[in-house]
Amino acid sequence: MSLPSTSSAPSRPELIEHLVSTRIAGDVATPRDNNLAHYRKLANGDRHYWLGLELGDRWTDEQDVLAVMAERCGVADDPDHRLGQDTIDPGLTVDALDRAAVRLRKAADDRQRVLFATGHPGGLLDVHSGVAAALRAAGCEIVRIPLGLTADQGVVVQLADVAMHERGATLWHTHSPEPMKEILDALQREGEPLPDLVFADHGWAGCAGQRGIDTIGFADSNDPALFLAEAEGTLAVTVPLDDHVLNPRYYEPMTAYLLATAGLTS
Repeated sequence: MSLPSTSSAPSRPELIEHLVSTRIAGDVATPRDNNLAHYRKLANGDRHYWLGLELGDRWTDEQDVLAVMAERCGVADDPDHRLGQDTIDPGLTVDALDRAAVRLRKAADDRQRVLFATGHPGGLLDVHSGVAAALRAAGCEIVRIPLGLTADQGVVVQLADVAMHERGATLWHTHSPEPMKEILDALQREGEPLPDLVFADHGWAGCAGQRGIDTIGFADSNDPALFLAEAEGTLAVTVPLDDHVLNPRYYEPMTAYLLATAGLTS
């Protein structure tokens, strides 16, 4: 599959076509039964699916979770659809990117401190590092994490301005909030100000939002917690997408669109 040229950002229709063709959105790989199982586990109070957020007893009905996911992610809203294909609405993905661009523009205009983190280094690392480079060029301070942090039987590292979890010399896929908790706690211990903005995904984003930090998060259709958090105002933006498609280069047009919309391209 050929990628759109990265010399210029795609238009909204071009990006939507690309998201669907690469299955970043549209008919995504995550099956319907997996989505519903995760919604049910979140509603039943399984904190693994809360992604660092404190949801209390506000989301104990699986159907309420499904309704939010249909509205904000674009999954099928039919509760009787239990198996087979599910979807992410590419229009909702682009709408969320537009909202994220507004917040990135504010960060650039105010020269804010921004922290980047991902639990999906195999898919989203280049998205995060590309946005970090653009904000650094615009005068933002990219938060450097303290050294020596450990979490979940691994270490918290920072490469290309992005915090990640490492175990056994391997960058680790994790939805855990613990690495972000360690970063924020360490910043406070060392007398460093907390970030003005966090750009992250999954538990990294959930933890930051729960701490009251403005947060832009990415989440898949089977990870409802960040969408619930945006609905409640705990997260600034949640971008729906398949967070680990076949080739990480498929995200390049999305990043180009985001940066162009934020006015962060040279």
